[in-house]
Amino acid sequence: MKRAYLIIAVVVFSLLVWLPFVMKVKLPGWGMDFSAGTKILWQNFDGPNYLIVEKTWYNKAAIEAKFSSPLPAEYYPAHFPLYPAIIWVFNTFMKGPSAMLVATLLGSVLCFLMLYKYLKEFGLSKNPLWLCLVFLVLPARWVAVRAVGSPEPWFMLFIIASIFYFRKEKFWLAGLFGILAQLTKSPAIILLGAYGIYALVESIKLKKIQFKYLPLLIQLLAVGGLFWFYGVRTGDFLAYFHSGDNIHLFWPPFSVFTPLGQNWVGSFWLEDIIWTWLIFGLGIAKLKEKKMTIEMYFAGLFFLATLTVAHRDISRYILPIAPFVLIGWDDLIQKKEFKIVLAIMLIPILLFSWNFLLNNMSAIADWAPYL
Repeated sequence: MKRAYLIIAVVVFSLLVWLPFVMKVKLPGWGMDFSAGTKILWQNFDGPNYLIVEKTWYNKAAIEAKFSSPLPAEYYPAHFPLYPAIIWVFNTFMKGPSAMLVATLLGSVLCFLMLYKYLKEFGLSKNPLWLCLVFLVLPARWVAVRAVGSPEPWFMLFIIASIFYFRKEKFWLAGLFGILAQLTKSPAIILLGAYGIYALVESIKLKKIQFKYLPLLIQLLAVGGLFWFYGVRTGDFLAYFHSGDNIHLFWPPFSVFTPLGQNWVGSFWLEDIIWTWLIFGLGIAKLKEKKMTIEMYFAGLFFLATLTVAHRDISRYILPIAPFVLIGWDDLIQKKEFKIVLAIMLIPILLFSWNFLLNNMSAIADWAPYL
């Protein structure tokens, strides 16, 4: 029954976020104009890029002939193929942009169901349903991501599922979901790194190589297979690394606060990034207290990687570890005071999301190729 409530909550909240765009309303008191309708959702980054992949599968000639995007054709291998493949399934009976939003919504529902199963199975929260509902609205950037074309819900579903089966010592299944994660977004390689550290530590501790973890290496097949696929479609086996300015990692760490990051940062008002890192970092540290070792390794490595990101949207880059951070903060999240403050925050969370969606759009003159 609680799973049914969770599904309803995810769908209803998504519809609430979409509502002003569907209704094409204006909110003059807040200066918001939704009269352009659902096209605003379609145009939000990186949705159109995934639609271009779904229509062309990285074929340079097709991209240049059908689409008027200012981005070079070499850029699109930065967008991995699994999410476009899911869009393609829905595109067989509905228009591309609508198929994209439905694909995101389905991924969101499955992600929350997997999170609930994971929390409940291992007793990781005093109230798994409430923690899932908190995750429905926090982080606020997650609300905006789930409203547009984005692979994050699917990516987080596969990450949680992989760790779930790792905990159950079903390593082939953990590796399989790791493969799906690898085909969805490039940071999935951090998951393989976390598994490697775990296996190494266990082998040292037990003074014996733990061969039971070897099935996890099947994730490397996804990496090799993906590069092979890129080679077939683009003629460049290393097309991902030649896709241009999409890997916003710089050395030394914290370059987001220096001129190195200014092309993508665009502002010196960056104090919120420090708060993001502080809240996430402390949440990860609390995983050690809960003896959530593999989660701590994965979230810790991911967190360290974000310290080298020189991009204004770090709140999106760090999203994949948000569920584990919330688990770390579970004792606080269950308190009455947190619930009161969160209730007050619901309106600004919606306003932030709507305002973000109204301003994070790519310019598209002709929608015909995307349909």
